[in-house]
Amino acid sequence: MAYDGTDFSGWARQPGLRTVCGVLEDALGTVLRAPVALTVAGRTDAGVHATGQVAHADLDAGLDTAWLVRRLARLLPPDVRVRAVTPAPDAFDARFSALRRHYRYRVATAPYGADPLRARDTLSWPYPLDLDAVRAASDGLLGEHDFAAYCKRREGATTVRGLQALSWTRGADDVVEAAVSADAFCHSMVRSLIGALLDVGRGRRAVEWPAGLLSRTERASEVPVAPAHGLTLAAVDYPSDAGLAARTQATRRLRTPLI
Repeated sequence: MAYDGTDFSGWARQPGLRTVCGVLEDALGTVLRAPVALTVAGRTDAGVHATGQVAHADLDAGLDTAWLVRRLARLLPPDVRVRAVTPAPDAFDARFSALRRHYRYRVATAPYGADPLRARDTLSWPYPLDLDAVRAASDGLLGEHDFAAYCKRREGATTVRGLQALSWTRGADDVVEAAVSADAFCHSMVRSLIGALLDVGRGRRAVEWPAGLLSRTERASEVPVAPAHGLTLAAVDYPSDAGLAARTQATRRLRTPLI
């Protein structure tokens, strides 16, 4: 699935609010004439976009998937698209079978800001951005750590995560893009990491500061959360069919705190 998150209150259904899940489940229910419940790979926050979101649902095995894609294209609003529907093995779980999630964060550093055609998915950054400093600070965050300083705590949820990639590239029109990959992310983690690193890039914080926060056991109030609209869920990786059950079982195990 792909969606422009600007006019959505995030993925998850919320009473009285327009959400991606709500729009999709309603459309599927209309087409299939039965309630449909979606399980998603990553619950994106309000304003966050996706080009490679994945969800699963229990549907009739004989369903014509190409027909369903065409019907949804006619029924769904223009800011959400179902790009493909495919049968999945019984062991597949969109959330727990995932090996890693890939996010992108776009930052326009040109004096005039973001291009108008990309303004809904690109942050206009009005400050200097020292990419060498940002990259050095990013390297210190890689690996498995307790990212409590960068997460909004949820009761009973662990904040230990394995950050597998965090790289920065400068493209055309002075747009800098961060690529962030991990086995999973806790609530607000990506935007908090980006916010901390942008502070390093503008010279407000030392290169060592973001990694130094990994010793915290609670959310660090001094970490800025980058605006949602610059963030996009780009892809979700899964193992081969033979490895799905083992991956799901491993993911469901609660991570122990790091000593």
